[in-house]
Amino acid sequence: MKSAAKAQQAEDSAETGAQQIRDAIREAIVERRLSPGTKLSESDVGNLFNVSRTLARAALQALSYEGLVSVEKNRGAFVAYPSPEEARQIFSARRLVEPGILREAAARITPDDITHLRQLLLEEGRLMSERGQTARRAEIKASGDFHLTLAVISGNSIMQRFMEELVARSSLVIALYGQSTASSCGHSEHGDIISAIEADELDRACQLMLHHIAHIEADLDLRERKSLGLKEAFEL
Repeated sequence: MKSAAKAQQAEDSAETGAQQIRDAIREAIVERRLSPGTKLSESDVGNLFNVSRTLARAALQALSYEGLVSVEKNRGAFVAYPSPEEARQIFSARRLVEPGILREAAARITPDDITHLRQLLLEEGRLMSERGQTARRAEIKASGDFHLTLAVISGNSIMQRFMEELVARSSLVIALYGQSTASSCGHSEHGDIISAIEADELDRACQLMLHHIAHIEADLDLRERKSLGLKEAFEL
């Protein structure tokens, strides 16, 4: 019995370790510290987090199921490089899902939740006024946290995990196709959404959310680009 308990404990510990690595890499992708196409070798990941290659492989495999990592035979794992069509599908999914999350959240929201959301906005606004890469990364994370917090308030853990994936994949898309240096998520639009929820104007809040997602997508350049051969590339 003791050996079985120890085996179960070791299995649980391994699962927790892989999840911590997965969460850390996902956060780095959300903050755009890891760019699309970055190689993620099992040995490098293992050394970085001081774990075995087996644990590193499990974390990378989990991220591949979320669409954040691409595992290629004989080449290894890379931060995913979403196509323009994948990008469109990600934002289409957000338009379908987020108004529903918003309504669920509005049904459960408390004054403390509103205060927390307002604090997130204050932090986002403060970071927008700061310069430098560190502040920029923190601003991007704060912006995504607004959407994730609504999912947490909704009380639906499945939707929360789904939103974590969508926010992370959106960050990849924005890193690849974003055109402006402005915030990837309109700060003032977040405030308008909170105000509409607070006023119990749910239809308006949902319309504002859809407009907000459309605004983010409108800043992307998703035009298909024709791939050039070596000779053509140098004739430009």
